[in-house]
Amino acid sequence: MTVKIAPSLLSADFGRLREEVTAVEAAGADLLHLDVMDGHFVPNITFGPQLVAALRPHSRLLFDVHLMIAAPERYVADFIAAGADIVTVHVEACVHLHRVLAQIKEKGAACGVALNPATPLGLVEEVLPLVDLVLLMTVNPGFGGQRFLHFVVPKVNAAAIFLRDRNCQAAVEVDGGVDVTTAPVVAAAGATILVAGTAVFGAPDRAAAVRALREAAEGRDFSRGGERLGAATFRD
Repeated sequence: MTVKIAPSLLSADFGRLREEVTAVEAAGADLLHLDVMDGHFVPNITFGPQLVAALRPHSRLLFDVHLMIAAPERYVADFIAAGADIVTVHVEACVHLHRVLAQIKEKGAACGVALNPATPLGLVEEVLPLVDLVLLMTVNPGFGGQRFLHFVVPKVNAAAIFLRDRNCQAAVEVDGGVDVTTAPVVAAAGATILVAGTAVFGAPDRAAAVRALREAAEGRDFSRGGERLGAATFRD
């Protein structure tokens, strides 16, 4: 079972972002997770497409851009033009979800749908043909370093089963409070991409941190009585 590690730039040192991105790529990360916040959909402000464009020439990592913004359709094209490989939008932020996902596809990026902890999984069923990734928040979005919400774990397992039963190959990603303690829990539940901020960027040895997360996630029994999603991959 291969689990992908996506360090979250939100926890990096913003005074030396180029070096931070280079460090996690050298450490063996699979993706770089970029949290975009607008101070409206979530109570924080981060960065826009200009930062994505500035970092893009310095990394071969897949840029996993998570738009925690209202009306994301206004900015999708800009982030893809800046170098986003994956663009994920929130169900809760989209009045016309199908239209926004189609817009992402038309611009050539992979397509993700995010759900806040209290948002029902069933809201993505009608758009699954467009979806490459389902992101389940394991914290309430807005700030890094929050405590993992364990009540979301059954939802992670439900998502894996939900996708498998519909013959959907979308990856299951989790974001929030992921560390060496929670990584095996969400991996055993069915997550195949783990977003980790403080656990990577807060560690003095980035390579050791990425390796520890991967080993923790892959060291559990994944059988789950036959209900576990298979070894789904994302853009291998």
